[in-house]
Amino acid sequence: MNGVTGRMGTNQHLIRSICAIRDQGGIKVSPGEVITVDPILTGRSEDKLKSLADRAGVARWTTDLNEALSDSKNSIFFDASSTLHRARFLEKAARAGKAIYCEKPTAVTTAEALRLAQVCEDAGVKNGVVQDKLWLPGIRKLRALIEAGYFGDILSVRGEFGYWVFTGHDEDQPAQRPSWNYRKEDGGGIMIDMLCHWRYLVDNVFGPIKSISCRAATHLAERVDEQGNSYRCTADDSCYATMELKNGILCQFNSSWTVRVRRDDLFVMQVDGTKGSAVVGLRECRTQSLEETPRPVWNPDVSQPIDFYAGWKPNAEEEEYENAFKVQWELFLRHVALDEPFPYDLRSGARGVELAEAGLNSCLERKWIDL
Repeated sequence: MNGVTGRMGTNQHLIRSICAIRDQGGIKVSPGEVITVDPILTGRSEDKLKSLADRAGVARWTTDLNEALSDSKNSIFFDASSTLHRARFLEKAARAGKAIYCEKPTAVTTAEALRLAQVCEDAGVKNGVVQDKLWLPGIRKLRALIEAGYFGDILSVRGEFGYWVFTGHDEDQPAQRPSWNYRKEDGGGIMIDMLCHWRYLVDNVFGPIKSISCRAATHLAERVDEQGNSYRCTADDSCYATMELKNGILCQFNSSWTVRVRRDDLFVMQVDGTKGSAVVGLRECRTQSLEETPRPVWNPDVSQPIDFYAGWKPNAEEEEYENAFKVQWELFLRHVALDEPFPYDLRSGARGVELAEAGLNSCLERKWIDL
């Protein structure tokens, strides 16, 4: 596990996924078979690796990646480093014959993302990309409604993602995201980050994307880095995208690190159809059928008599949902050990980069871009 000392790598991939799988005794695949995991942490900082290993109860760690890759006991290489460093790590691991699993985006250009996919294919190694939002409880509830025909014909989808990331100028409110996120030259930008998510989410839940119209912005020009120094922001911190799907559905997704939240969750998506609608968060799903839809009258001279929030019914909790990252980790481990299908490979990851690149071109050229 390479580069997991960051927030996402530590919390979601190491502790809530791999350590959770280890602590439950592995993945039972038959009465006599269990897939077990024994992680080794790799990175540049001895202090960070040792501290994290002690915290997670991991026995193995090293700053020598080559040594870890040469050990035949280590069969999977996972990378959660920053995007611009990913290619050299993946290539080295593929040459060593390791199965590859990594965070997204896999690269900052489609050509490079496809090249990395080809590197893995040429090496004959199994490979996958994190596409965690597909297993969020809210999304799983939404997919069940779609499969049951609840919406009738789906007309449109509206997604709102984001929160306020402090600039770091106030000592009492340090920035809660790393500074490289806001420097284009370091692979930063919310467009390359979030449009990769929206590609796999939209493609898998609603249908293939046909074209995109996008506007990106750098709303805050200056932030403070980890050393307390001010720096100029060169990457976009907000992205406003409209996507047309091949089946005619229109999707609008706003993503921003400069927005204050007044909604149910950090990510909320509304799906409207001819027979009903749903509002979906990371965990919750609320519905309103055609029969339950209110009939408002426009009258700005009186206070609104309808409580529009009250007319949505929560989707019943019928099962316990595991951590979305852990669910996909288990699928990938089964893919490696048992050769079970796993469609979320590096080519799937490249499609996310393609959408981000198309969004960037749409913004620069001020026009719709077909995929």
